[in-house]
Amino acid sequence: MLDLLRQLFGQIIIPPAVQFETFVRRPMPEWVVVRAFSQPIPEPLQKSGLGDGEKEAITLALEINADLLLIDEWAGRKVATQLGLKITGTLGLLLVSKQRGLISEVKPFVEQLLQLGFYADEDLVRLVLRKAGEIL
Repeated sequence: MLDLLRQLFGQIIIPPAVQFETFVRRPMPEWVVVRAFSQPIPEPLQKSGLGDGEKEAITLALEINADLLLIDEWAGRKVATQLGLKITGTLGLLLVSKQRGLISEVKPFVEQLLQLGFYADEDLVRLVLRKAGEIL
């Protein structure tokens, strides 16, 4: 499903920790750019209990004034929102992908993600599927 990111954004920027977490076992596409942040991780983020990927992604998004931060982990979403970042998650990207005609249905992708161990709150899944017009 990485190709959906390319189709939606053309290029994405990730910090080194996300590169390590995501592309340790597969090649990284050329449209994914790794960029280190130049400022230290802010003190509140250091003490937040978030993983390195979330802390670095939030720090980089703040530094480059990112249009959008893709983050799924609930605690990370909360911190990013409190810091004024615009966020979305994987399910939100699937919904946008359907709205733009890149995929015909959201539900098969959600089912595949859940089978692979992706965690998503049941109420959130229902909301996304309802917005996609795939359930009542």
